[in-house]
Amino acid sequence: MTLRNRQNLKLAAVSAVLLALIGMTVLAPWLAPCDPLAIDMSNCLAPPGRAHLLGTDALGRDVLSRVIHGGRASLLLAAAATSLSMCAGLVIGIAAGYCGGIVDAAITGVSNIFQGLPGMVVMIALVGVLGSNTRSIILALVLTSWVGFSRLVRGEVLKIKAEPYIEGMRGLGAGHLRIILRHVMPNIRTNLIILFTTRVGRVILSVAGLSYLSLGIQPPTPDWGEMISGTARRYFRSAPHLLWAPGICIILLTLSIHVLGDLLRDRLDVKQDAVKEL
Repeated sequence: MTLRNRQNLKLAAVSAVLLALIGMTVLAPWLAPCDPLAIDMSNCLAPPGRAHLLGTDALGRDVLSRVIHGGRASLLLAAAATSLSMCAGLVIGIAAGYCGGIVDAAITGVSNIFQGLPGMVVMIALVGVLGSNTRSIILALVLTSWVGFSRLVRGEVLKIKAEPYIEGMRGLGAGHLRIILRHVMPNIRTNLIILFTTRVGRVILSVAGLSYLSLGIQPPTPDWGEMISGTARRYFRSAPHLLWAPGICIILLTLSIHVLGDLLRDRLDVKQDAVKEL
């Protein structure tokens, strides 16, 4: 089997896993066998069986139903926060790389400050001060994620701006906006897509970490991180199914997203250092 065929097979397998997990969360209201919020105190911590395929938690809620619903909030938060981070990083990176001079120096100085701060600590501090809600979580994720996009865009814009055809376009009277939209954006699109996929996986882990610290998605809303920190952490010895069910989902989702990003980078012939972790 050639390298190309192996990559195609791996891409198909990863895409199938990723689509299955996303489809499970999107179709959760129709796939879940029970109400994920329904409490049955007479059936607490039941082991996996016919009535409940993955058992129940300490409040008698069906674990399978909560796992199926658990990825919805995390995926929505990750997609929204990563998209906003990419938009902010794109605008800031283009401004720094294209304008240069004082603008580039100021933006680079600010990005260096943000890059030097520990991301999880900043998120915990912001969410703790602003309150554990969707807006504060997205704000914390954006503030700790935009630097990677801006540095990537700045570096690519600096290389593109030095190309002879850009000077030729200026000589023909092309405006700055035309050059950015027609010549800069198409050349950085592939790198942005690849970095977006890898960042989504990291943001999902960040959301799960915040939920584990009780600063993320709040109960009774089902969430994989909250499921691990809530009941599973207290009863993992007597009821291990509470831990491994959401844990496996988090691992499969983040791993498939990262592998998909690596495969896209290899498939599109993007240099390794072009989308390195910033």
